[in-house]
Amino acid sequence: MLLIRPVLDLVKSLPVLLGALLFGHGEPWQWVGLVFTAVAVFTGVSHVLTSRYRITATQVEWHTGLLLRKQRAIPRDRIRTVDVTSEPKHRLFSLAAARIGTGRHSHGKGPGKDELVLDAVTIAEAQRLRTLLLHRKAEAVTEQAPPEQLVAAVDRKWLRYAPFTLSGLAVVGAAVGTVYHFAHELHFDPIQFSLVQTVVGHFADTPTWLSLVLAAAGLLVLVSILSVGGYVLSFWNFRLTREPAGTLHIRRGLITTRSVSIEEDRLRGVEIREPLPLRLAGGARCVAIAGGLREGKGADKSGGLLLPPAPLAKAHEVVAEVLGEDPAATPLTRHPRRALYRRLSRAVVSVLLLAAALYGLAWLGALPDWPWQAALVLLPVAALVGWDRYRGLGHALTGRYLVTRSGSLDRGTAAVRCDGMTGIVVERSYFQRRAGLVTIIAPVAAGKGHYRVLDVGEADGLALADRAVPGLLTPFLTGERD
Repeated sequence: MLLIRPVLDLVKSLPVLLGALLFGHGEPWQWVGLVFTAVAVFTGVSHVLTSRYRITATQVEWHTGLLLRKQRAIPRDRIRTVDVTSEPKHRLFSLAAARIGTGRHSHGKGPGKDELVLDAVTIAEAQRLRTLLLHRKAEAVTEQAPPEQLVAAVDRKWLRYAPFTLSGLAVVGAAVGTVYHFAHELHFDPIQFSLVQTVVGHFADTPTWLSLVLAAAGLLVLVSILSVGGYVLSFWNFRLTREPAGTLHIRRGLITTRSVSIEEDRLRGVEIREPLPLRLAGGARCVAIAGGLREGKGADKSGGLLLPPAPLAKAHEVVAEVLGEDPAATPLTRHPRRALYRRLSRAVVSVLLLAAALYGLAWLGALPDWPWQAALVLLPVAALVGWDRYRGLGHALTGRYLVTRSGSLDRGTAAVRCDGMTGIVVERSYFQRRAGLVTIIAPVAAGKGHYRVLDVGEADGLALADRAVPGLLTPFLTGERD
């Protein structure tokens, strides 16, 4: 880290350093920039030289600092995660960063008060810390314990699902936005380039419909290539294993590697995610619903991903292997037709309101007529999405799991353990009361925090809630009073 940290600090201070060297020309403030850079490098080096950590029987302690001392401690009984990440700067020297957290997410950019980062330790030490802090049953595991069991490993054939994740589209959008922002700030016109002028001239001489087809095809190819690249970087070398101490261990990453452990005692269920493009290709992702994983960051970032985009059948195999059964494959109960009418009406009315707003702007002369006319063309698409949302609705109560499914553009099927629920919520809006529908919410101290059974019939919903958490709703259903 004495080699890595000064380089990183120099990169962060590069704008100040370049400004001082290029525009200072002997001015007094030039030395201010140089001193600022030297102080930043010295602070980083002193941080590396003075960092120490200690693990006692009750807590993990860490302190650092030469002039400004920092000390932090996390009780061991509150530790929920030990994420081991090895970025390229670490892998050069066989190092890793161990993030020790209590399961709460800090909304800031840096580590919060409930997270302690040891950056950096050797890879062997990081794995030892993970075993020591998470495997509370490790002392009961003898030398004769069976080796770790492989649950799932990435297959090269799964690359065909990468273009359907649309991750490349996000990369293209971010790149275009960044380039446009800088071009605007620098008052730069890209049309000045001869290559751009040639391309624009070619499209100007081409029929509009053909230009749109060519642009869409080019964008599709670019998005597919970027999506495949992102899949390889994120999920290559993916392995999901079960360790003798009752822990699921997830490893993944090509350049930046990630290692996450999930204790099976904290597993509250699983969720199969099927975004529309991935669902049309027959693929899905599998995500753990587990207590202690950091909240507020997506499943992929928080480490709860049990299977990257892969065949739907493989996702069900992982669910069965992890839970010992596959409740997500249980036939689901259809919701009443009134739920269909609600979805169709909301989808169609949303498009009509948009068309009305665009028509109003056109009537005022702020817009041409074609935008509101194009909005009306979306009516059949909106109705189709509403019908598909209804078709995706379903629920079941099988064994100890409540299963609920909803969504169209991003369909999810969640299987939640009933004994992991912290209660039950019965929710009815004004329009739901008129339609005789309710929404049952299952609060869980894991995953998204709650899982909904949307727009189920009132009698069926109350019966489902009473069966999921027996006795909790009985006084309300029978009219008893304390």
